[in-house]
Amino acid sequence: MQSYLDEEIRSRAVAAALGNESFDLILSGGTVVDVGTGELRQSDVGLVGPMVASVHPTGSRTDTADTFDCSDRFIAPGFIDMHVHFESSMLTPGGYAEVVCPRGTTTVFIDPHELANIAGVEGVRYAVDASRGLPVRFVVQAPSCVPPLPGLELSGHDLHAADIAEMLSWDEVGGLAEVMDMGGVLTRDTRMVDIVAAGHDSGKLVSGHAAGLTGPALQAYLSAGIFSDHEVFAHVDAMEKLRAGMTVELRGAFDFVLPLLIEELAQLPEFPTHLIAATDDLFALTLLEEGGIDDLLRRLIRYGLSPVRAIRIATYNAAYRLQRTDLGQVAAGRRADIVVLSSLEEVTVDDVFFDGRRVAHGGAMLEPVVEAPSNPPLDTIQLPDMTPEHFVFRLPGVADGKHRIRVVEGVVLTDWGETEVEVTDGIVAIPEGYLLNVVVHRHGRIAANPVAGLLGGWGDWTGAVATTISHDTHNLSVFGRDPSDMAVAANAVIATGGGVAVARDGEVVAILELPVAGILSPLPAAEVARIQGEVGAAAEAIGLPPGPLTQPLFSVMLMSLACLTGPHVTDIGVVDGTLSELVDDLVLS
Repeated sequence: MQSYLDEEIRSRAVAAALGNESFDLILSGGTVVDVGTGELRQSDVGLVGPMVASVHPTGSRTDTADTFDCSDRFIAPGFIDMHVHFESSMLTPGGYAEVVCPRGTTTVFIDPHELANIAGVEGVRYAVDASRGLPVRFVVQAPSCVPPLPGLELSGHDLHAADIAEMLSWDEVGGLAEVMDMGGVLTRDTRMVDIVAAGHDSGKLVSGHAAGLTGPALQAYLSAGIFSDHEVFAHVDAMEKLRAGMTVELRGAFDFVLPLLIEELAQLPEFPTHLIAATDDLFALTLLEEGGIDDLLRRLIRYGLSPVRAIRIATYNAAYRLQRTDLGQVAAGRRADIVVLSSLEEVTVDDVFFDGRRVAHGGAMLEPVVEAPSNPPLDTIQLPDMTPEHFVFRLPGVADGKHRIRVVEGVVLTDWGETEVEVTDGIVAIPEGYLLNVVVHRHGRIAANPVAGLLGGWGDWTGAVATTISHDTHNLSVFGRDPSDMAVAANAVIATGGGVAVARDGEVVAILELPVAGILSPLPAAEVARIQGEVGAAAEAIGLPPGPLTQPLFSVMLMSLACLTGPHVTDIGVVDGTLSELVDDLVLS
């Protein structure tokens, strides 16, 4: 396949546009979605290799080696996902491409910080190598916060400015990934100052994570040279950031934000160029059943945004932010990343072209996706077998009797609560309506001593869930009330090199094996999605609540995310994400 950067291709495109040479392919009879002007125009599109050579009046040119009929359909640029952790799909890069490409996504701006937290720079190198030659363009970012909050959690590796600079020197790396240590940025912590400086020195993009930042703190974060954010939990949050000049990477995780935001956008004199589309974290099951970027666009249109503007945020606006003039428009000189849609309102993708080749039709790839050779991180779970004794909540030195203790209240979005517990010989009896969360360091850097905390708002369970997907440091996290079930679930994922398991009555009732870094499966996407559904159903059957996210299982996977506000249990201890500090004593009285 000839390269878009090949001067021979450009010379042929010039000749074809002038009528001195025929096209390789004409997409004929369709309506071009002009995301630059907002128009819908009847036009044909002439391709030369991987390049759009001409967009011209319908039927004005017929000199072509091949024709593809787009009558009664729409010709739009390929979608660009501007913030995604592909690892959340639990698929390898090839499996991920197989899922998102038929739905119109042709470029992804990935932050492989899940892999980096487990395998360091080599984990990022795996993502780069495995994504070569796929029918989706992977633009990789250098993870900035590994671990996200040093001192509150421990990952498999610590990345510093020198590591970041090395990755930023790679051609495949397009920028510094989301800077999650907001406190470090605002207090001018040396580690974070040096890491952000490495991003600026590279001349590449620096991406942000500004959860909850407003007023002076938001202005200060922007002044540090970090100009994007996807952590938007309310429409007023999005609007403040847009007005501050911050690029908002709009995702669909919190659907309630979208209709109110669209109402606000309708009041603006101009539609903002710095509003772009992202998926962030989606299971393979969600991608297959509902979609990714295409699903977000459908919802935006349903809530009142015009189809052209919706598509614009996932194409033209995204390419502008990515500083890629070769992407984002169906226009001469651009890459021929094109989606052909039968419905704009429903974002129904019929066909996908990538670099001028038709690669998908009717929701499926036309040819099997072949992943490039790579060295995936394997055997990353460095833990012995666990016993029920590891899953007992102990408060050493606390006298027998009733005590009030601090607990973690809420699902994902947490706050401090308190409850009364009975303590006997230093062991806490788990009160009704509460759950035990035990986190164990699994990377072999410190002793694997269990850390426990009580969770409120999770209901009464009749089994246990264990997972080695536990954002962002991906230690072993186990949830339940019965120590025996918790040990059974934990040992199941340890034995398989990582995964998610559900146990009940002393037996494993469902398991998804994730041997690549303890977070990814080499199985085909459809098979991974099927097992995700089975494990999710089994977890709900033992008591897992629906939660606020796209899949209930995400709740257990995000409970140790220390960079979120509120309390969390990590491998280091119970921490307060709002104050960025360890909580030494949970006993109130």
